[in-house]
Amino acid sequence: MLSSHIARRATCARSNLTRGVSAWASVPAGPPDPILGISEAFKADKDSKKINLGVGAYRDDKGKPYVLPSVKKAEEIVRSSNPDKEYLPITGLPEFTKSAAKLAYGADSSPLSDGRISITQSISGTGALRIGGAFLARHYPHAKAIYLPVPTWGNHIPLFKDSGLEVRGYRYFDKSTIGLDFAGLKADLQAAPEQSIVLLHACAHNPTGVDPTQQQWKEISDIVKERKLFPFFDMAYQGFASGSTSRDAFALRHFVSEGHQVALAQSFAKNMGLYGERVGAFSLVTASPEEKARVDSQLKIVIRPMYSNPPLHGARIASTILGDQALNAQWEGEVKGMADRIISMRETLYNTLTNDLKTPGEWSHIKSQIGMFSFTGLKPEQTKALAEKAHVFMTADGRISMAGLNAGNVHYFSESVDAAVRGNL
Repeated sequence: MLSSHIARRATCARSNLTRGVSAWASVPAGPPDPILGISEAFKADKDSKKINLGVGAYRDDKGKPYVLPSVKKAEEIVRSSNPDKEYLPITGLPEFTKSAAKLAYGADSSPLSDGRISITQSISGTGALRIGGAFLARHYPHAKAIYLPVPTWGNHIPLFKDSGLEVRGYRYFDKSTIGLDFAGLKADLQAAPEQSIVLLHACAHNPTGVDPTQQQWKEISDIVKERKLFPFFDMAYQGFASGSTSRDAFALRHFVSEGHQVALAQSFAKNMGLYGERVGAFSLVTASPEEKARVDSQLKIVIRPMYSNPPLHGARIASTILGDQALNAQWEGEVKGMADRIISMRETLYNTLTNDLKTPGEWSHIKSQIGMFSFTGLKPEQTKALAEKAHVFMTADGRISMAGLNAGNVHYFSESVDAAVRGNL
């Protein structure tokens, strides 16, 4: 009797599906991810000269994924300790979060020494931003609008919207100069309602590669203080921009030294090459150890229903590197080596376009920009031609990952860009 009843229900369900009745029939198709779409097109292309400049991951001078020697050594140390696989606390590995805060804020940071930094491990930088957005939406007592630079990393917008914040923009990139629109930036921040949240890329702005100077950062700090804005730093590339972890943390440390209470999202994907390990941290500067304890408790409440506990292995690797003086020095040298390789690619690309090929246009922005990405100034029709005719893949707005260039392809890329600019593709 029971088996025949189950059989009738299964037949009815199949019949419903046959008639096109499905629980998911009204789900619309979402747009393809622009970066993943580039990677898929690249994989489908069979030409031997093809170049993928869309991916935001470091590649060595042979175009291969790179595992840092310091990471390999740290992994050996972790493995030799015969660690368990138990759950981490909700806020992560304490040794890691302590070291991450020291790296970001500096060993001599007053909030750090006073015990006023509330910090939690996160699922890389994306997870840190998501925790921060959710915490601010729930506990920030003022305006619920967050101002993002235009343009910004594409994931910032849906991430903060899903966190419950209203997303607005402030001018950042000047297309006419392919540089910073500093006047527009200042005007928009000065016009923002008091107590608004403002997102700031600490270094190596993604996607433009355009950063404020240290003097400009000081002016931004003054405006943020004058307008009583709340600064939320996204620091995904510390050490990867200039080759110096201290120099790349200048903006954050200056704001803290000026008395700002900041929020910070950190990622160790790029600077340690721990992409798949998802290692990051979210932190807040509080007014007192007692306030920190209350913030800690609320961060746990935000995190618990999201994912309960962060991943363990990558945090152990990062903690081992940051906690060992010799290994940390080795890692700093490796980060500088990666940054220097990207800087050298900028030099080569600029010199080839300007001096060798005499490509029409002004290309000095390639050298003045910093970090993994560069806004080339190429137009959508040119990037389309580059993909279809030269097998060179990048985003439609002309953003390229400088890490995708190397000694074996930079000249072909330069010649392809020259042909696209001259209309010869």
